[in-house]
Amino acid sequence: MTIYHLAEPAHWAKAQDSGSYTQSTRGRTLEQEGFIHCSSAQQWPVVRRSFYAGVPEPLLLLEIDEDRLTEPPVVEVGNPVTGETFPHLYAALPTSAVVRVTELHPPHDGSGTPSSVS
Repeated sequence: MTIYHLAEPAHWAKAQDSGSYTQSTRGRTLEQEGFIHCSSAQQWPVVRRSFYAGVPEPLLLLEIDEDRLTEPPVVEVGNPVTGETFPHLYAALPTSAVVRVTELHPPHDGSGTPSSVS
């Protein structure tokens, strides 16, 4: 199964140098948050619009092959109001588990056009 994570290019570049990605979400690391936020194929566009709409720079959509992870994701309630669940990674993301990287150009309100950079 594939899960997704929205990343800032500078954080992904750092991960490629070190071999592991440790950014949880916008402005917070794995250490600060306790896990890395991920989404399903249906969820990531909503996350992009909801949390990254005002970001003026491109973002990267990381496609993660769960079979390549050292620890499986934990599916947990991410929105207590709706009960919607999201996959969370409780360990650093090995860059080898990322099978595709797609650049998402602003605006991030859903009207941007993706182009593959992997």
